[in-house]
Amino acid sequence: MSESQDIKPRPEDDLVAPTPQNTPLNTHVPTSRPAQKPNVEDVVEGDEDEGEDVTSMNPASLLASNPALLALAQHKLGALVGRPSGYIQSLPPAVRRRIDGLKGLQVEHAKIESEFQLAILEVEKKFLAKYQPLYDRRQEIISGKAEPTDSEVTEGQNADSDDEDEEDEGAQVTELTDEGEEKLTGIPEFWLTAMKNAVPLAETITDADEEALKKLTDIRLSYLDGQAGFRLHFTFAPNDFFEDTELTKTYYYQDQVGYGGDFVYDKAIGHEIKWKEDKDLTKKVEIKKQRNKTTGRTRVVRKVVPTDSFFNFFKPPQPPTREELQEEDVDEEELEELDGRLEMDYQLGEDFKEKIIPRAVDYFTGKALRYEEDFEDDFEDDDDFDEDDDDEE
Repeated sequence: MSESQDIKPRPEDDLVAPTPQNTPLNTHVPTSRPAQKPNVEDVVEGDEDEGEDVTSMNPASLLASNPALLALAQHKLGALVGRPSGYIQSLPPAVRRRIDGLKGLQVEHAKIESEFQLAILEVEKKFLAKYQPLYDRRQEIISGKAEPTDSEVTEGQNADSDDEDEEDEGAQVTELTDEGEEKLTGIPEFWLTAMKNAVPLAETITDADEEALKKLTDIRLSYLDGQAGFRLHFTFAPNDFFEDTELTKTYYYQDQVGYGGDFVYDKAIGHEIKWKEDKDLTKKVEIKKQRNKTTGRTRVVRKVVPTDSFFNFFKPPQPPTREELQEEDVDEEELEELDGRLEMDYQLGEDFKEKIIPRAVDYFTGKALRYEEDFEDDFEDDDDFDEDDDDEE
């Protein structure tokens, strides 16, 4: 993280499909999830009156006229990705030996990449210690334990002076006179407002969650000792929903870095919340009436079922074990759904770590939203791209 520059949202890492020697570069094959079996439709022949022979049609035209057949072809081509073409095996032994030597150099390169990432992690830990006094001061002002100094206010006003037309899209601030009947302490609902201005985090917050999140007083970050990973700390004031004063979420990385040289997400461990009676926001009670066909009497059945809630964040999905992946009856659709949930859970953790905690006031005021919207506009501007009607057809 850079202290002197605004951190703009980072785009999702582009998935680049490996291209073996026998796979065309322009083959559009989905590689981010298991391929789904297409529903192949019958090939519809032309009318006899037109005298069109399907067997004489151009293969490209045949695929374009039948999306199901095109999907099947893509699926078959997808099976070729990553498979050897036989080119390497056809080379002379001396050349293959040199290639093995290059692979050995690549192994050494991977070791240096791992050292690099560990060094970066140590630098992040070092600078987190420098940020802590600022986070302590921020928490004092938010909670009302202290007021900002004149110099702090001046610095904040100067930071916004470059954008006179700025309109805060976050909190709605009401000016109160000295004679006002209501006196606010600190900044009410600071973290709730900041979280609701962060996408996709806001989509996980329900109306019922808001009452509990109004008691959220601080969010902090810490790094793990002796292992790559980080922990999120959510501090709450006494509330009507749970007994805990702090909820934690820990993200672990794998011991070895990934192919791209970055840490690879391993798993997340949440917090078992001590809910007060009938206050669990992650569950709801469904009440149904059942009538006895013989006696005609009715009874009320109460059933507790899971429901959407931000606090499901503390019950993260767990990746499948190697044994589970090797089972013959594994459900690919369930694995695909689990993969999406794991990706979302990790993304939320990274958003807290990289965005919300270091730039909480920008999310509270809505300033951070302008940077995210500007980034999206850069990729959604149709004028920046040339359309190819043939490819689209």
